[in-house]
Amino acid sequence: MKNKVYASADSALEGVLSDGMLIAAGGFGLCGIPELLIDAIRAAGTKDLTIASNNAGVDGFGLGVLLATRQVKKMISSYVGENAEFMRQYLSGELELEFNPQGTLAERMRAGGAGIPGFYTRTGVGTVIAEGKEHKDFDGQTYILERGIVADLSIVKAWKADPSGNLVFRKTARNFNAPAATCGRVCVAEVEEIVPLGSLDPDKIHVPGIYVHRLITGPHEKRIEQRTTRKREAV
Repeated sequence: MKNKVYASADSALEGVLSDGMLIAAGGFGLCGIPELLIDAIRAAGTKDLTIASNNAGVDGFGLGVLLATRQVKKMISSYVGENAEFMRQYLSGELELEFNPQGTLAERMRAGGAGIPGFYTRTGVGTVIAEGKEHKDFDGQTYILERGIVADLSIVKAWKADPSGNLVFRKTARNFNAPAATCGRVCVAEVEEIVPLGSLDPDKIHVPGIYVHRLITGPHEKRIEQRTTRKREAV
């Protein structure tokens, strides 16, 4: 079995990065984001990137660090809130943005990973999402054609992996990571723990190792995107 475990994010991305590439990134807000790999891309200085991700992190963390360094040319996203620099660049025309409904974006990644070049959906019909896209009627309903996403590189975050690259996600952090992992020509996963081969329950593996080419592990910062508290009640 080929060794998929690398010593660092930098070494795992060596020979993979190139200017102008399309990257599919897992995560939702700050939950399940591949922060170590994102930092390594920033350090590498790779530019003119197109990134398919639900959102772009926050200012100064997650994909937000790549926006701050102007390494991103285009985002394919569902949500642009929580990131002032994202909004500023988009509104000023510095950043190209392709809006996708969340379910459509997830399905575009899944379709790309499954070898499906496109699919029809009713989501977005009659809105700006449908502009310029093929329309087709099925059973009296109008659908629009969406293309599958095949990325040059997928970067994802998982909870556990074994040395062969089988991935297990934890609860909400599963989000976009599973479809993102499958749609990249090369998939690099960062995980919290690498466990011995054979120790994962085969029925609980979320992404088979055949999709995963390189693995890293390391310390992760678990940030809360918006901390909301209430006043302690008087006793």
